[in-house]
Amino acid sequence: MSPTGARQVPEFGPSAKIFVAGHRGLVGSAISTALRDGGHENLVERTRAELDLTDQAAVDAFFDAEDIEFVFLAAAKVGGIHANNTERAEFIYDNLVIETNVIDAAYRHGVEKLLFLGSSCIYPKLADQPIREEALLTGPLEETNEPYAIAKIAGVKLCEAYRRQYGFDAISLMPTNLYGPGDNFDLESSHVIPALVRKAHEAKVTGAPTMTVWGSGEPRREFLHVRDLADATVFLMANYDEEIPINVGVGEDVTVRELAELVADAVGFTGELAFDGSKPDGTPRKVLDVSRLNALGWRAKISLPDGLAETYRWYLEDGDALAAE
Repeated sequence: MSPTGARQVPEFGPSAKIFVAGHRGLVGSAISTALRDGGHENLVERTRAELDLTDQAAVDAFFDAEDIEFVFLAAAKVGGIHANNTERAEFIYDNLVIETNVIDAAYRHGVEKLLFLGSSCIYPKLADQPIREEALLTGPLEETNEPYAIAKIAGVKLCEAYRRQYGFDAISLMPTNLYGPGDNFDLESSHVIPALVRKAHEAKVTGAPTMTVWGSGEPRREFLHVRDLADATVFLMANYDEEIPINVGVGEDVTVRELAELVADAVGFTGELAFDGSKPDGTPRKVLDVSRLNALGWRAKISLPDGLAETYRWYLEDGDALAAE
């Protein structure tokens, strides 16, 4: 099929051939599960050892051989404040190369539709709250994760440019902060929820009287369970077809202090919380305006307390051993 010719877009049905890029990660694994639960069995998945998405020739050969119809681009280098701030070169380079290789090869090899997963960190640090999609590129980014954010903005603009110039059906989703089973619990590179879960668990089992939380505890954050995000990606692949990125979240936020208290409750840690003001707070507040998504008929279903309890159960069964490696 010529990517520049007229195309009959196939129905996003059970027989569609789907590539989930990054299927072993927190997001990609949840998307694969959601697709299979929805009756999609024709999934193509590759580990990093099988397909290095930073290798342009390998990515091109993969798309040439597989005749993929739909792509969920969930592969990315991700991490928390510490990782973003200390591995700045890797966060911008790896993400730029992955998204460039996959989006370009998908277009050139006749993929019918591609869904790119961005991040809410693409929005300005001091954007009006809740953040609307139109806020993109209207102000400076948060300094600690600027390289990652710039890479994700480039991915959004790649989708936009290929859509405008070539008619390539590429959409971009901007998820809020994610958490859930399968997360990374390494304290050097994890996001806030898995870091707090691990700290609370270790404080609980050692009988520590306090647990240290980075920052002042005052910033406000929104959190979306990864299973809700996966459900939204499948819904939007079938129901969204616009150039403007679309926010995916719950539309509600909590302070980091409130979050730490919820984590402590889920874990069963009864000691005191100590806030380390010498550590960075990041963006003062970040909650997404999800009115566009809600208008399409989708809303998040998993409450934060329920999601935290499930995440802790998974950590006890699988994550604790992984974190100790």
